[in-house]
Amino acid sequence: MPALWIAHVTVTDPEAYARYAELAGPAIAKHDGRFIARGGRFVQLEGHERARNVVAWFPSVEAAEACYHSPDYQTALDHARGASERELLIVETSE
Repeated sequence: MPALWIAHVTVTDPEAYARYAELAGPAIAKHDGRFIARGGRFVQLEGHERARNVVAWFPSVEAAEACYHSPDYQTALDHARGASERELLIVETSE
C-alpha cells in the first residue's frame, strides 16, 4: 500500500534549511517518492501550527522509512537539525 510522509516544520535558520531542501528532494526521488504538497497555503484547525507543511507520496511505508534512514537523506537532515523544529510521520494510505 502507498504511504504518505507528512512533515510539519518551523524553520529557524532559513539558509541552513535551504541546503536541507536542496538535498532532501533528490534523496526522496531516489526512493520513488514525490512531493504532493510543499509549503503551500494551509488552514490550521487543531493542534500546534507550523509554518511549513510537506506531504510526499511513497509506494510503501517501507520505501518511505528506507528513504528516511538512507545515507543521502541523513546527510540532508544534518542541515535541518538545529535549523528547524519538526514533526515527521509516515502514514499508510487506503489506496
